[in-house]
Amino acid sequence: SRPILDMSYSRHFLDFQGSSIPSTMKKLVVTKLSPNFREAVTLQQDSPVPLPGDGDLLVRNRFVGINASDINYSAGRYDASVKPPFDIGFEGVGDVVALGLSASADYTVGQAVAYVKAGSFAEYTVVPARQAVPLPSVKPEFLTLMVSGATAYISLKELGNLSESKKVLVTAAAGGTGQFAVQLAKKAKCHVIGTCSSDEKGGFLKSIGCDRTINYKTENVESVLRKDYPEGVDVVYESVGGKMFDLALNSLAIKGCLIVIGFIAGYQNPTGLQPIKAELLPAKLLKKSASIRGFFLNHYFSEYKMALKHLLEMYERGDLVCEVDFGEMSPEGKFTGLESVFRAVDYMYMGKNIGKIVVELPHSVNSKL
Repeated sequence: SRPILDMSYSRHFLDFQGSSIPSTMKKLVVTKLSPNFREAVTLQQDSPVPLPGDGDLLVRNRFVGINASDINYSAGRYDASVKPPFDIGFEGVGDVVALGLSASADYTVGQAVAYVKAGSFAEYTVVPARQAVPLPSVKPEFLTLMVSGATAYISLKELGNLSESKKVLVTAAAGGTGQFAVQLAKKAKCHVIGTCSSDEKGGFLKSIGCDRTINYKTENVESVLRKDYPEGVDVVYESVGGKMFDLALNSLAIKGCLIVIGFIAGYQNPTGLQPIKAELLPAKLLKKSASIRGFFLNHYFSEYKMALKHLLEMYERGDLVCEVDFGEMSPEGKFTGLESVFRAVDYMYMGKNIGKIVVELPHSVNSKL
């Protein structure tokens, strides 16, 4: 019996469409630790809808984002002390449908918000009001900024040391976060090279300002870099790992910096890693006075609000493309409903997406929106 702000002034609280918030909901739960998402995660049909505490919002999720690290989370790689069952999904956008009394100082029922918090793969999620980001409307584009956009913005700002005419290589450039690394590097007046897996992705990359695209299915990345960039590249935004990491490392210029934001190529392996040729690493770095920096968003939350504010302003001004992939081109069509999260994760690991993969959660009462 935690306090709920009862917006209906009746015995049960209502959402702003005038239909009762149900007592149960669907959500995805990790029931077994495994890098195989389908094996690890179960769709629960009748979980109780959680109640917001005094400083909380109850958010009805309308769009949820898919991240490569969902698999790391389902494999238990982030916190070994957490045992199944636990909720999954990192980010959502939706409407506030109920809230605690102190949370009502800053939020109202019907307000659009986004958030980054474990447990977004659910129809309803309780979000502490201080962690929510108020939005002008519920749009999937805003979701692309929460993790993917913020990762690119903060890592390049804090670690990339970008300046005019530097050469920046972005791997998996047409993906959820790569699209932002390309655009932000271009805004810093850098020369941007992007790797991708299809001509369609190459076309998208050119449309957002990429100077040179390399389709690694039809071109040899190593040969192209050696031939076109004999002096090397100054900054690498690297999210693939394995052989691509080795290529990127070898292509660094004098005083170059390689930023590791992930290594998706290995996440589905039992260890989460793909082998790299690390024995020569000290010699390679010394020879070029080069550096490798890791970036994990959780360690930079002090920068987060400011980064997100800038990104939202850029998008609202039309200065930033936030490409969303709903999976319309996937074999079974658009990712709709929590049951399609499994397909969406598969789609990402097949390397099919252009932009950020987003799943829509339709609700019977959202017809007026």
